[in-house]
Amino acid sequence: MLKTLLTGSLFLMMVAFSKAQAPAQSRADLEKERAAIQKEIEDVKRSLDETHKNKRQTLGQLALLQRRLKLRESAIRNINEQINVIQGDMNESWREILKLRRELDTLRIQYGESIVFAYKNRSSYDFLNFIFSATSFNDALKRIEYLKSYRAYREERAENIARTQNLLQSKIDGLKVTRIEKDEALKKQNKERTILEDEKKEKDAVVSKLKSQEKELKKEMAAKQKQDQKLAGAIAAAIKRARDLAIREAKTKNAAAAEKAASKPAARTSEPAENTSASLNTIKSAPKTVFSSDEDMHLSGNFEKNKGHLPWPVSGTVSMAFGPHEYIKGIIHNNQGVTIDVNAGAAVKAVFEGQVSSVFNVGEVNAVIIRHGKYFTTYSNLSTVSVNKGDQVRTGQIIGRVGEIGQLEFVLSDEKDHMFDPEKWLMR
Repeated sequence: MLKTLLTGSLFLMMVAFSKAQAPAQSRADLEKERAAIQKEIEDVKRSLDETHKNKRQTLGQLALLQRRLKLRESAIRNINEQINVIQGDMNESWREILKLRRELDTLRIQYGESIVFAYKNRSSYDFLNFIFSATSFNDALKRIEYLKSYRAYREERAENIARTQNLLQSKIDGLKVTRIEKDEALKKQNKERTILEDEKKEKDAVVSKLKSQEKELKKEMAAKQKQDQKLAGAIAAAIKRARDLAIREAKTKNAAAAEKAASKPAARTSEPAENTSASLNTIKSAPKTVFSSDEDMHLSGNFEKNKGHLPWPVSGTVSMAFGPHEYIKGIIHNNQGVTIDVNAGAAVKAVFEGQVSSVFNVGEVNAVIIRHGKYFTTYSNLSTVSVNKGDQVRTGQIIGRVGEIGQLEFVLSDEKDHMFDPEKWLMR
């Protein structure tokens, strides 16, 4: 019985410890995420401060305000998740406290019974009578061992009660700390909600002023869309050229391999049929991508493995995210990449190793396309370019500088000219 009780207590302590440790990592992850969101909010605030110096509302300013609102909402959701985790910890602590209290009551009752029994049989006469009433010497030794074990059992039970009391008190103290953490999280949540309401009012004020400039804004948006169309056309043309070149190289390679195979004398009559079958199997199992060389396949695979961990091409603030956005009623823009606000002249770096597929002009600015196997990254609005077509570049290598406009257009696509949301691929 003693062994069972001690084992149960030890198991309870281990379970309690493991459950206390599991949410801690989740809380740490949430806190790390919250810090990243706050940093991005600060970056947006700095960009907004720069736009305020112009004393004129623009779509870029509105885009920054909208992005800040989304980030603030993300911060509030993050705090909600933290509160849920903390509440879960509190609920678990309460369950463990109640369980420990029940166990402590049981231990005290059992210990009390053993003390009463010992008190009733406390005289030396009863002790000796129990031993000398044994039927044999071996039986007497067993009875002595039994009495020793019973005494040790009572001592162990007393120690077990003390341990359980300590664990119970530790859980109660931990619950108090968790309550304080929850209160702090609720204060943060209320503060963030207050700030969110103020930021919504600021955005509404900007929208109201922008509506009075609707004609100018539509003209501004039309110019940007025209620029984006030129960039999209150039990207499509560069990808097509790269595809055509890969197809030609593959045909040349296959023709050379076929010619080499044909020049070898056939050792058996059945070999041509086997070779033909092997060729058919090779064709059937060929990769779907035209960029099927070992080097390209390896590069494409590594690029995919690094999704969510690619470095940013510049250190700045995303003012216009990927996809369609309605800034004010009637003014919609579908961004093919991300627009990153940054200081003019900032160094632009390759997000992954690859080969420069194209260097070209888009109006008055320059752009660079780098191929990473079957994937392509495009860097536009550059004032200067420091690489040439065909160059091999490494991750983090400077490929140019941002122009006076102070924005980098970064686009991520594949060989089929599919556009991807770069923020899902870049490091958070």
